[in-house]
Amino acid sequence: MSARDSLARGVTPARPGTLHARSAADGIEVAPLPGLTVRFGRGPGDEGAGGDVELYVGRRDQGVSRRHGELTCLEGGWTLRNTGQQALRLPRGRLLPPGSERVPLAGGYTPVFVKGTGFREHLVELYVVRTEPVPAGSLPGTPPAAWALSEDERLVLVVLGQRYLRHEPDPRPLPYRQAAEVLAFLRPGERWGAAEVARRVEDIRRRLARDVPHPPAVRDGEAPEPQGCTPDHRLLTDLVAATALVPPDLGLLDGVGG
Repeated sequence: MSARDSLARGVTPARPGTLHARSAADGIEVAPLPGLTVRFGRGPGDEGAGGDVELYVGRRDQGVSRRHGELTCLEGGWTLRNTGQQALRLPRGRLLPPGSERVPLAGGYTPVFVKGTGFREHLVELYVVRTEPVPAGSLPGTPPAAWALSEDERLVLVVLGQRYLRHEPDPRPLPYRQAAEVLAFLRPGERWGAAEVARRVEDIRRRLARDVPHPPAVRDGEAPEPQGCTPDHRLLTDLVAATALVPPDLGLLDGVGG
């Protein structure tokens, strides 16, 4: 799945209650039929076999259960249940342990992180079409051109802002020195240091300050920025709010533990 196809950017209009689900290599759209269950996980060992899961997640990761979770449509809407051997992680650090009760899915976008081997997590994006009409201008697509990032810029920002994309509680940017170590691992042979990361981030911030006339502001009902909010925190918050950075971008970190 390309980050450009992220469900974080919304879906096309559909029947209220329709479920969209995507993993790195799979995607489905399901009508809201009471009693219907969609299962996700690693699936059978034989890739030619079928029937075990409807959405494949982490097919080469033995830490992911063959049937790791299921989405069931009940009269009140869609629910999520963990049927695997390791936890599912929901936004703001909420864990759904194996064998726990079903939890209802809210309308709109929900990223679910499937625990795999070691520190690895696999993303499952869920989107439940709301009952209210889709607001004008909210159809899926890419962010405005002003938010465009080069591939190098995207990598630097994903490394720096991975906690935001993982929807961790109270996220903060990775320290520049630690970000440089990750970038050196991902791009062996290139010279990375804290000063280089700082320079690149500042270049991005200056360009966006020039080209983006009205960056996302705090919406009604949202908590204000914390006291002492750093420029990097604001930058990453704006990029995620504008869907210039989306959870599937975490795929750029494959091979990095932690």
